[in-house]
Amino acid sequence: MALFKDLNIEEPILKSIEKMGFTEATPIQSEVIPVAKNGRDVIGQAQTGTGKTVAFGIPLLESVMPDQRHPQGLVLAPTRELAIQVSEELNKLGQGKGITSLAIYGGQEISKQIRGLKKRPQIIVGTPGRFMDHMRRKTIRPEYMNTVVLDEADEMLSMGFIEDIETILKEVPEDRRTMLFSATMPKRLKNVVTTFMADPVTVAIKSKEMTVENIEQRYVVVHEKQKFDALCHMLDIDPPELAIVFGRTKRRVDEVAESLGIRGFAAEGLHGDMKQERRDAVIRKFKRGAIDILVATDVAARGLDVNNVSHVFNFDLPQDSESYVHRIGRTGRAGKSGIAFSFVTPKERDHLKVIEKNTKKKMKQQSMPTYEEALAGRQDRSVNHLQESLRKGDFEHLMGAARAMLAEHDPETLVAAALKTMTKEPDQTPVSLTGESPVRSKRRNSGGQGGQGGPKGQKSYNRNSSARKRSDRDRRGRGGGGGKPDAKVKSLAFKKKK
Repeated sequence: MALFKDLNIEEPILKSIEKMGFTEATPIQSEVIPVAKNGRDVIGQAQTGTGKTVAFGIPLLESVMPDQRHPQGLVLAPTRELAIQVSEELNKLGQGKGITSLAIYGGQEISKQIRGLKKRPQIIVGTPGRFMDHMRRKTIRPEYMNTVVLDEADEMLSMGFIEDIETILKEVPEDRRTMLFSATMPKRLKNVVTTFMADPVTVAIKSKEMTVENIEQRYVVVHEKQKFDALCHMLDIDPPELAIVFGRTKRRVDEVAESLGIRGFAAEGLHGDMKQERRDAVIRKFKRGAIDILVATDVAARGLDVNNVSHVFNFDLPQDSESYVHRIGRTGRAGKSGIAFSFVTPKERDHLKVIEKNTKKKMKQQSMPTYEEALAGRQDRSVNHLQESLRKGDFEHLMGAARAMLAEHDPETLVAAALKTMTKEPDQTPVSLTGESPVRSKRRNSGGQGGQGGPKGQKSYNRNSSARKRSDRDRRGRGGGGGKPDAKVKSLAFKKKK
């Protein structure tokens, strides 16, 4: 595997990569970066989670002139979540070179984005519909853009953005570099390649076999507002040696980690907004067992190598099967067995089936854990602690007090009282988590037949109607499901049982 330092990357960007904790390039990065650095158009065929952002981000950043304060690069993405994620990563990569990126997407006030554009970022990352809005308003002028990246192009096709993409590509200069990344290559997408790309080099990365040995996989059907109680009960019923809890967003990680601390668990969060020193400190504490629960995002857990992780909890399901395999692969390492639990809301059952199909592994359903089961789990640990004390001995100095108590009480009552004293009831302190929308499996156009073109007799494309639908999708962002991703749904307060 190639090292980033061997890819002839500009020094400021290389330092940013090292600061982010990356040293080895993934296969798509090691193949795409040298080709794109030479100015060639590139088609990258790879699944999500293979490092595509860095693969196109480094050549993109190297082509940008920091002293020219106007948009020089454009990345189009299908959803607001992906646009935000890509923009954040580009800002980290470009920090040392003084390059900034701005995410623009539907659902956010356009006036806020216009204020951001007045700061003159050199790279725009946006959803097609909102970028079109800015082009019409002339708040973004594409005539200086020398690089265009189409990220998850097949998904943009399936969401009905293809005509917007074609319109945008007609507006940017012909003398540009175009990079297209897609897991599949449908016929309509091939037309885009033929029309708008110049002799592109294709880099195809085969996805790894998505199977995981030594890991028992289970799932619990649970409503969003019940997830946290379910997690706490499961931690009580089957205490982990070390556990990783995966959340979909940085906000989710912060809230879950804080709430676990309120409930008395030794937990800390790990995500991309943390400074490197803080990240390193958290990982050290986790490796030595000072904390036994790590709450993390997918990106933050990338490259984490800890052999004693016994449990993985998917507090939020990942968007794709590759991310699922990467997550649960944090356990069952070094020949040890592990167990992975996934919390599935009723609306996510179909997405669970897609993961099972792609991983070729059927998960076992487990019932919702109860308070009584959690209490029983704590009582079992008290019994184990008492038996361990008996094995160790060294309690002769307490024998006199024990005989005095036996003179007044029968042995069973005394042992029960001792266990009750040792057993702390599950903490039911009320906590409040911001709700997350359910994740949905990627949909393909009904006429697309998996992206191979429409069937005969397909209804004609109604530009006005479809534009409205695209605008609606763009506003929602479609990031992990329907509804309003920004809406804050507070969980019910957990009532303390007496």
